[in-house]
Order: sequence, then structure tokens, then C-alpha cells
Amino acid sequence: MSDEASEHLVSRAKAGDRHAFDELVGPHVDRAFRHAFGMLHDREAAEDAVQEATLRAWRKLGNLRPGTPMRPWFLGIVANQCRTTLRGRWWSVLRFEGPLGATSAGFEDRIVRGHDVRAALRKLPTDQREVLVLHYYLDLPVHEVAAIAGIPVGTVKSRMSRGILAMRPFFRVGEAVT
Repeated sequence: MSDEASEHLVSRAKAGDRHAFDELVGPHVDRAFRHAFGMLHDREAAEDAVQEATLRAWRKLGNLRPGTPMRPWFLGIVANQCRTTLRGRWWSVLRFEGPLGATSAGFEDRIVRGHDVRAALRKLPTDQREVLVLHYYLDLPVHEVAAIAGIPVGTVKSRMSRGILAMRPFFRVGEAVT
């Protein structure tokens, strides 16, 4: 979509045209879900986060500066919603996977030492996990990751480096974790 066509859609959406908003956000929903799932590791929570982020984007559309690309702006809202979800008290209290006996450290360590990259990502701090998911799962360039996360490019690179370094012990020699 050309910049001119995009700006026209943005102005129509700001005027209350929901179809224009759908055309702007629609192409990014799949990527937004993959990002949310990578952050939250829960399908329903990811769907809820994207839905809530889409509603927030609609409400905050007036804050979108002219010339701002839609993808990093929208994915930034999704990232903020995921952070809010992760900070929520009920998320940490109610969330568990499988039978309670299956959550022992030995069981989890056996899974992680296999091929479960998602389990290794779960062990990372949220800030490191976010940049790795955006860059490697969503294949976004570092400058877009920086825009979405609201941090400088250098900080993105250092968080990615620390995250990868922290994940290395969870993989056997010869497995591809770069």
C-alpha cells in the first residue's frame, strides 16, 4: 500500500470509518497474534491481548502521527497489552499448564533440554523474550523491534544478545541457537 493510500485510510479511520480501520489493522492481526502468543504462551490470552490491543488502537487512532507506519504502531500496542497481561496478578495466580504433578522442576528441565524453544523463552525476563519473539518469530528488522518496544536499537541488540546467551544452556551442542 502506498504512503498516500495509507494516509487516506488513516484519515478516514480517524473520522470514524471502521472499514478503513479494518483495512489498516487487518493485515497485521496474524503477526500481532504470533507476537502475543510468543509473549504469553497461551492461545486464549494471546487472542484476548490482540482483541484488546485492536480496541485500544481504535480508541487511540487520533494519537497516530502522520507518516507513522501502521505495523510498528499497532504491534507496539499489542506489546504493551501483553506486558499489562503479564503484570496482572491473576495471570500469575491462575496460570498453570498440565496436571500439578507435571510442573516439577525435573519435568520442565527435561522438556527444555529437548527441543522446546518456547519453554526456554519462558525462562527469560519479559524484556528479552519480547525482542527475541519480535525479531526471530515475526522476522521484524531491529529498527521496527525498537519502535514496537519503545527502546533504542542498541538496547534491542543488547537484550537479544543477553537473551540468546541465557538460552544456550537449555540446548545440546549442535542445536541451532544463534
